[in-house]
Parts: sequence; C-alpha cells; structure tokens
Amino acid sequence: MAFFQAQDISISFGGVQALNRVNFTVNQGEIFSIIGPNGAGKTTIFNCINRFYDLTGGVFLLEGKSISHAKPHDIADLGIARTFQNIELFKNMTVLDNLILGRHRKRRSNIFTEMLFIKPVRLQEIRSREKAEEIIDFLDLEAHRDQLVVNLPYGVQKTVELGRALAMEPTLLLLDEPTSGLNMEESEDLAFWLSDMKEELGITVIMVEHNMRFVKQTTDRVLAIDFGQAIVEGETNEVLTNPDVMRAYLGEENVCNA
Repeated sequence: MAFFQAQDISISFGGVQALNRVNFTVNQGEIFSIIGPNGAGKTTIFNCINRFYDLTGGVFLLEGKSISHAKPHDIADLGIARTFQNIELFKNMTVLDNLILGRHRKRRSNIFTEMLFIKPVRLQEIRSREKAEEIIDFLDLEAHRDQLVVNLPYGVQKTVELGRALAMEPTLLLLDEPTSGLNMEESEDLAFWLSDMKEELGITVIMVEHNMRFVKQTTDRVLAIDFGQAIVEGETNEVLTNPDVMRAYLGEENVCNA
C-alpha cells in the first residue's frame, strides 16, 4: 500500500481548471518533488491537501484512507505539517516560543486544566520545551533561540518555520519552495537537514521547488505538472531530462534549438 496517493484530483476556480485529474503516489520515507512552471498548480495541490480548498473531484489517500473531507485541524492531527512560500511566523515572539507553538495540536488540555496547571499539563509543557530544544540543536538554531523572529535574517526565519513544522512530529512534511530566498550555503544546509529528516526521523517529504539543482540533489522521485495536468512522474533524472518537461519550462522553440 502506498503511503500517500492523489487519485484523479481536480479543482477549478471561476471556470479556470487549476488541477485536472492529477495522479501521483508517494512512498513512505522518500523525498518527492512536484515541479512545473509558475501557475502550474503546484501550491494548489498543497492547499487542497491542507483543506484550504475543497477538491471538485478525486481523492487524497493517506495510508489507504481518504483525507479529502477531513477538517484542517484534523489534517494536522494525522501527522501532516507544512511550510509556506511566504514565511508565516509570529515575528514578535522568540524562536523558542515559535517552536513551542508548533506543539499546539499535541497538547491535551482545556482552559481549566491550563489555569490550574495540573501535573499532566506541566508534563506536556516539559515535553514541548524538550522537543523545541531538540529542534534547536537539530537545525543549529542555538545562537538565535531567544531572539525575536523579526530581528533575524530571512534564511534563519525560513529555518525557524521548518523547525516549527518539525515540532508537530509529522510523518508527512509539505515544503513549499523551501529554497526560495536562500543563498547557496543555506540551501546546502537544507539539503543536509532533509537527508537527516529522511534517514534519522523517518519523515516523508513532498516538496514544491523551482531550484532544479536542489531537486536533483535531494529528491528520490518527481512529478512534473503544467497547466494543472500531470506531464510525467518517475525517477528524478528521468523526469528532469524528459522532453515534455523541458518544453514546459523552456518552450518548444528553445527545446528544438537545445
């Protein structure tokens, strides 16, 4: 059984077909990339998985069970975490506090137990702080742990957002253009962390990415889409050298002259 599947997923906006019967399969423990030109529908796939949008057709399956009608907070509880193209952090809070906030769906309490701060709540708080410290160590954020996010360089903020997603202890991590705005050294660090997430933490990753060098360096398999339709799915090198994929990126004339 596949770990995650999209079966004939479709969605339209005001008559524009953003996704048209797209299919793909993600195996457990792999890094899977979705590539395509701007406007191809890549981020729309993530927005449908997270239930920001409702599919008009098709279904997402997580370990064989449909998640297409789950509530957004239930998607998080199922172990699916996400980062965004544009950084979505609490910028007037510290790095540590942002990471702890990523533990929100892991807490099992209510307003009364929180007010009384009973033992189970105290134990949850301890576990949340321990997990945040593990992530700080994993992502080399020790130098920034007590700094306000608003004062941090862009690349560090991107790392904090990744850390907040990891704080949820996901089994499936959605990364939306993770190298956007990063320099070469920061991208190399991210590639290293992705390898560790896969090998040490056992996290399955689906990544939307424009940096083909980074895709080739990190990805096991790739889905290429254009105009909301799948072009090809397969091994990374096979997809990146596919003439139809090159045509989608470069145009017919440039492919013929290449």
